[in-house]
Amino acid sequence: MSDSTSPQPDAVTGAPSTDAPSGDASDGSHLDELVRQRREKLEAWRADDVEPYPVGVDVPDRIRTVNADWADRLEAGEETEEVVTVAGRIVMRRGMGKLVFLVLRERGEDLQAMVSKKEVGEDAMGHVDRLDTGDWVAVTGRVIRSRRGELSVMANEVALLSKALRPLPDKWHGLSDTDTRYRQRYVDLIVNEDSRRVFEIRTRTMQALRAELIDREFLEVETPLLHPIPGGATARPFVTHHNALDIDLYLRIAPELYLKRLIVGGMDRVFELGRVFRNEGLSTRHNPEFTMLETYEAHTDHEGVMALTQALVQRAAVEATGGTTVTYDGREVDLGGDFARRPLLELAREATGRDDLGYDSDIADVRALCDTHEVRWEDGWGVQKLIVELYEKLVEHTLWKPTFVTEHPIETSPLAHSHRELPHVTERFELIVTGRELANGFSELSDPDDQRARFDAQVAAKAAGDAEAMGLDEDYLRALEYGLPPTGGLGIGVDRFVMLLADVHTIRDVILFPTLRPEA
Repeated sequence: MSDSTSPQPDAVTGAPSTDAPSGDASDGSHLDELVRQRREKLEAWRADDVEPYPVGVDVPDRIRTVNADWADRLEAGEETEEVVTVAGRIVMRRGMGKLVFLVLRERGEDLQAMVSKKEVGEDAMGHVDRLDTGDWVAVTGRVIRSRRGELSVMANEVALLSKALRPLPDKWHGLSDTDTRYRQRYVDLIVNEDSRRVFEIRTRTMQALRAELIDREFLEVETPLLHPIPGGATARPFVTHHNALDIDLYLRIAPELYLKRLIVGGMDRVFELGRVFRNEGLSTRHNPEFTMLETYEAHTDHEGVMALTQALVQRAAVEATGGTTVTYDGREVDLGGDFARRPLLELAREATGRDDLGYDSDIADVRALCDTHEVRWEDGWGVQKLIVELYEKLVEHTLWKPTFVTEHPIETSPLAHSHRELPHVTERFELIVTGRELANGFSELSDPDDQRARFDAQVAAKAAGDAEAMGLDEDYLRALEYGLPPTGGLGIGVDRFVMLLADVHTIRDVILFPTLRPEA
């Protein structure tokens, strides 16, 4: 099939394209004139008793199916008596008078419709002359292949399904302004094939994650978006007010504490794939609302969760992209095989050249080390937090291939189980790929007394000015007192994972409607 955006004539007639560039919204006067012309056509349709916005239209065939069914069945110039009815948006229009060519697009696939005055009659041809690029139409006709070899529908009927009052962007230049692409995603998806590619990868990724968990007999559940106490992660929450109850509520920063309540209740394998909200800045990696997958499984630990994480990543890569090797930022990254494992402290020692660095080091010494490497610190941070800051500044961005960074310290892991063999650290890991955290998991802390002490430390940190510290959740502690079995938990940042698989470099490219500053 030829490129529908090409201005070349069709070989059947040799007629040049009459679909002139439709202008740019920045050219206000030109846009206004085009909209005026289209509104005149809209009124002309209505004057002819044609409803320009009908409902309940039967379209039995799909462009993708027609293309697949007839891909290799016709020679150039060959015609059939097979009649189909397809629908799509007009993305190119050529010709006038006796023969008009319309290129229809549906879900990213194109099909040419040939409309002949001889086939449809003079009145219908007059209606076709009113059609513009951007209009939605249904076409019924015979399947043929043009002399140029283009699979086509020779129309005997063309029905308007929706009149577009605004023109599409210039088809030779597309929609390149990033702000407009994000604000008007509907236009972006119409004209930018790569945007459709990215969101198809996103869909396949989420389907694969779900399928793998369902195959492992996890139950998909839904937990509250409005929390009385923000918890499950260290982040600044959004706050709102419930008028009837006269209480403040918080948009969830993580579903973790509710999901673990379900494990207490006997639902031994659960997951939730949905939105979470964090009141943080905007960047290429951060959007205030984003998608998180969280899983919890009884009778496993961080080792089992790492195995699950690897399986999820690899299945999603295969089903979304066709394999486990993907290209990101011009470099290949292999997601196959067993992922590397490195303790966080070991990485920090290598980066600083300090083999004596430890979680029991003198705090003044570690602060000086932070100053040497231009790593910011605050008075309330302990040695463990400082070492994590050193790792994040000096090491994390250098980890290209999939790496489980293990043995995170207790101070920065308030919900993770203490390591069974090593002091100061927990059975927690983060999965780093191409220098970015994709997943976080650990053996869950099940001791209610230990958990209370960790919450108390978070409350003290919040009182000292840490806006991201957790609050004290008495109901969660009560749930733990009923008994949480040994449990492993996992969180995967779906948006960042899709960024990797789709090879895009800003989170706004993988969220259909990202948060933006108000239009000026």
